Amino acid sequence: MPQHITRGIKALLAEANAQIETLSATDVIAAYQVGADNDVVIVDIRDPREIEREGRIPGAFSCTRGMLEFWIDPDSPYAKPVFQGDKKFVFYCAGGMRSALAAKTAQDMGLHPVAHIEGGFAAWRDAGGAVEHVEPRKAKA
Repeated sequence: MPQHITRGIKALLAEANAQIETLSATDVIAAYQVGADNDVVIVDIRDPREIEREGRIPGAFSCTRGMLEFWIDPDSPYAKPVFQGDKKFVFYCAGGMRSALAAKTAQDMGLHPVAHIEGGFAAWRDAGGAVEHVEPRKAKA
């Protein structure tokens, strides 16, 4: 018997976008300065292959979507100190959908304040935001 999905991606995204702060790429570009003493952590939740192919926002912290909950939770054996700081966390993905869901999940876990970049990395790049090239990882022999 086929599955019957009762809450699809459209509903999940609508719920997330209604509950989280959404920032335009232009606003983030204006407010965020790489290397400055920012009270903002920009979190790139894309897959490493996407980052290698497209580049990233300079200074962004990379956290794949699949590890987000584990890296946020201080009681997890995988917890990352970056998520324990008193900062604002601005998530982004390629186009803004995964980051909306990630920001809502982070917010639901108690991380705050959180936001995401509307339109994701594409919007950042198209708005003239700096892009850092990332060298491909070398395969292990």
